[in-house]
Amino acid sequence: QVQLVESGGGLVQPGGSLRLSCTASGFTLDSSAIGWFRRAPGKEREGVSCVGRSDSSPGYADSVKGRFTMSRDNAKNTVYLQMDGLEPTDTGVYYCAAGQFCSVVTTEAGSTIQGSYRYWGQGAQVTVSP
Repeated sequence: QVQLVESGGGLVQPGGSLRLSCTASGFTLDSSAIGWFRRAPGKEREGVSCVGRSDSSPGYADSVKGRFTMSRDNAKNTVYLQMDGLEPTDTGVYYCAAGQFCSVVTTEAGSTIQGSYRYWGQGAQVTVSP
């Protein structure tokens, strides 16, 4: 059974840090493009970060660039999203996804995370509040 399970969410004060984990079962993450997405209350889903099947350097949305870091541990079949300098606007449910490809689309409005993802986790709540 193919499954993605996120963990590590919680409540943190502004300026704090959290690390989300996404562990896969039923397939190997290093054979997939991986993305992190979030949905803030009342807003559409937003791509946060992604990395391609063979890419070593993840791409990031402008809103998190310089604060969030995505990494893989292939031995644990797990990807991580280290979130530093958290702000109240980072509050939302965070999802990891796995699929065919990751893309970072850059326009005059900035960089957005897109791609094709087949499998999605159940989500982890992140709340940034004083």
